[in-house]
Amino acid sequence: MFEIVTVGALTAFLTAVGNGAAGEMGKQVLVSTGALVRRTLGREAPLPASPTGWEALAQELHARLGRDRQQNGEWAQLLRSMPAPAPPLTPGAGLPPATRNFTDRQRVLKELTREAVRPAAGRPRAALLHGPPGIGTTAVGLYWGAAEIARYPDGQFYVDLRDEAAENGPGPSEVLLRLLRKMGVERERVPPTEAGREELYRRLTAGRRALVVIDHAARVAQVRNLIPATPSVFLLVIASGPAFALEAERIAVPQLKDRDAVKMLRKVAGPEKVAHAKSQLPALLGRCAGNAFALKAAAMRLLTAEPPHPDPADAPTGRSPVHGMARAACRELGPEAARLCRLAAVGGWPAFDADLAGAAADVAPEDAARMLTEAVDVQLVEPLHEGRYRFRPEVRRLLADAAGSEHGIAECAAAVSRVLDRLLNRALHAAHAALPRSWRVEPAPVDGTPYRDEAAGMAALRVEAANVIRAVSVADAYGHLDVALRLARALWPLQLKAGYWDEALPALQIAARCADEHHPDTRTAAALHFQLGHCFGELRRWEEADRETHLAVTGERAAGHLRGEASSVELSGLLMLSQWRYGAAYERFVEAEQLYRRISAEQNGAEDLPRALALAERHQGRALRGLGQLAESRVRLERARDFFAEQGEAYNQGRVLTDLAETLHDAGDDAAALAGIAEAERLLTPEGATPHLEYLARLRERCEAGE
Repeated sequence: MFEIVTVGALTAFLTAVGNGAAGEMGKQVLVSTGALVRRTLGREAPLPASPTGWEALAQELHARLGRDRQQNGEWAQLLRSMPAPAPPLTPGAGLPPATRNFTDRQRVLKELTREAVRPAAGRPRAALLHGPPGIGTTAVGLYWGAAEIARYPDGQFYVDLRDEAAENGPGPSEVLLRLLRKMGVERERVPPTEAGREELYRRLTAGRRALVVIDHAARVAQVRNLIPATPSVFLLVIASGPAFALEAERIAVPQLKDRDAVKMLRKVAGPEKVAHAKSQLPALLGRCAGNAFALKAAAMRLLTAEPPHPDPADAPTGRSPVHGMARAACRELGPEAARLCRLAAVGGWPAFDADLAGAAADVAPEDAARMLTEAVDVQLVEPLHEGRYRFRPEVRRLLADAAGSEHGIAECAAAVSRVLDRLLNRALHAAHAALPRSWRVEPAPVDGTPYRDEAAGMAALRVEAANVIRAVSVADAYGHLDVALRLARALWPLQLKAGYWDEALPALQIAARCADEHHPDTRTAAALHFQLGHCFGELRRWEEADRETHLAVTGERAAGHLRGEASSVELSGLLMLSQWRYGAAYERFVEAEQLYRRISAEQNGAEDLPRALALAERHQGRALRGLGQLAESRVRLERARDFFAEQGEAYNQGRVLTDLAETLHDAGDDAAALAGIAEAERLLTPEGATPHLEYLARLRERCEAGE
């Protein structure tokens, strides 16, 4: 039966392609769609840059399909083979546990419930909980959410923005990324663009009953595009500070009244300890000023010691009661442990372990571990997992400010320098282990502990990613330019193998600027522009990607680095391929091949030359398919396939076989295409390449329909 492809179906499909998944398979869909667009129109069409552009392209294609029954059938097969609009919503881990010591807040809880159950009447359900640091905004949100699990059977999704490396937290696109990951979307299936991520978020939550909690939001831009369109989805935004202009029910969390503050002290410390400190209670309550965090810290001190003697410096003076609590905790710790905490706070590290804290204070890790345990006991430091710790933001700021006056600028700078050196050593070891044969990462340092294999290196980089990213800006601020550049280059495995494009981008921009200012026309500067070009390309920010890649090419050429120049030219071709500029892409791939062939046996990169040439041929074959030169495309892809088969590289062989099957399908040889698909599936199944296997299944459907 003949199936007419409508303008609406084409527009929906093309828009989905434009906002589609990131990673290799997202690019494969994009490039293959562009090849079919070119074949249908009989000319090269630029990649649309807006929803209006995709709609205009759909209308132009529809006009052609109405006159060509065969092409209409080809598009119908393609649209039928596409996957479901969105992956299923996975409830995930839910909210973190609520505190056992929750006290009062009945008015706030009632306001939250009122917003959750009111008639929708066309208005989205959203609330903004806000209050000064330490007042208990997070505790209120988690306590309410724990009591409302039954109301949200499709899941409760929690994203905490406080541990981000950037001072003001992540941007809206990265917040969406983190939320989609919590909703069970694999990283390689998350769309690269902010618009695509928002669309996927809305499709995932459409018709669902779910609670979305964004904790420690700092500004409205981070959460504005999370306002739900579905009345049974409730967005709860928690701000540790003043309210901002979000279209939501604003609910202030007030300070605890004295009677409730005493209840909280009794819950944490026990009635006997509170009774023993009765004479001290008025002063203690005055210092804590109804602040839940300060009260809990005071209660913990009642548990472990005699009631503290008040210090005039801790008296309320308009400052946050958290400051008084932190000063009192430092006195209780003793000078060595307090010094360690102050110096560890100076860099603003998202998280740290005893080794990093010891580096800051220049003490042995075992001594630092003991001091951190003491700091946890007085609520100055929060334990995380696997021996890692962090400060509350307001505590960290107070400690960092106090470090200068207590220990002097020189000692603070030395502490930062020691931590940077330790982080650099870790990052270089991990990056080398993650990509042991890559020339884009430094050899592992002589000192330090190596990682056992690639998986261990990648795991270590993931754990330390936020610190390494933060360290680039810290190194820049403290004048350690070489450290900043080397740290940024160590992020390459996270970009290449783990898709950390959003996270790495700010650090790479800082490092590239530093390199241009202090080391222009060097291999280091060129390599950083290459990493930036790769990031922007993966995020489909094409103009920025093209600009950075051009800078990488010219920088490598100025440095006389043939291998780097060829690789950068190749990246430029890949960007053009994804933008449907097949002719220009083919020229870049030919240029890259010529550059590779100029590398002599004595030069850097000669050992990898055969593999580089095979990859260049693969890319040429892909570009030739986009140009409609199918016979030439087949020749190059078959040569690349044979090389990877000889080398035993199953994954790369499977990728080339996928390209070859598409070329054969375009040429009408579906029997040969199906044989290639079967071989690719055999090779890729042990590799666990699930997105690639799903793509092959859809390609199989199209080839079987064409037989």
